[in-house]
Amino acid sequence: MLGLLIILVISWALLRFVEKKNIDVLGIIPSLNRLSQLVLGFLIITLITLINIYVETQVLNVSWKSKAIDYAMFLNAFIYHLKSALTEDLIFRGAMLYVLIQRIGAVKAIWLSAIVFGVYHWFSYGIIEGRLILLAYVLVVTGFTGYVWAYTFYKTKSIMTGLGFHLGVNLINACFFESQPYGEILFQKVSSIDVNDWNWLFFNLFKGLFPSIATLVCLKFLLKTKLYSQTENTQS
Repeated sequence: MLGLLIILVISWALLRFVEKKNIDVLGIIPSLNRLSQLVLGFLIITLITLINIYVETQVLNVSWKSKAIDYAMFLNAFIYHLKSALTEDLIFRGAMLYVLIQRIGAVKAIWLSAIVFGVYHWFSYGIIEGRLILLAYVLVVTGFTGYVWAYTFYKTKSIMTGLGFHLGVNLINACFFESQPYGEILFQKVSSIDVNDWNWLFFNLFKGLFPSIATLVCLKFLLKTKLYSQTENTQS
């Protein structure tokens, strides 16, 4: 929590002294409209992630074992992933991205944010000394995810929808797969088949890229609706 507070203070200072703006240009101060965007983002990515897991179940013939719901663990996992997602979003899609958009333009800023987000996952996954193919895969998959979420921030003028995406994908995956400190919250994989060579490559590219592609399609559809026509964004 202290780390998150420090990031908020740094974000406020960066926006105030560099751009002469209030931190609310990040669309971070809660309101009914913004909370609805957070929930909508969460629901959209939940559906997309469940589809992705269903495809994996069919392709790999996965057998799942359901677990008794531990409500305390689920709540702790929710809070943990909310803090984690908010921290990363403030760093990669917060004040710094806002400043970069103003200084070098949206296209360059979004791509730079995406690349840095991808490289960051080399370290967070502990694969910095891994094989080139693995590094390239992680950079492409997480980098494209970072691109979609940065684009979401730029188009919606708020961190909330992207935060919903981020929270949802992390939490739902933690319900099915091993993860630290919370994993396999609701289900445990019992067995699956292996795929090799090109089949492995194509499957993992689909698994890694489909959620972000589907998210981008949904976002573009939403942007054509009235949902974001009156996005709150204080400029002072």
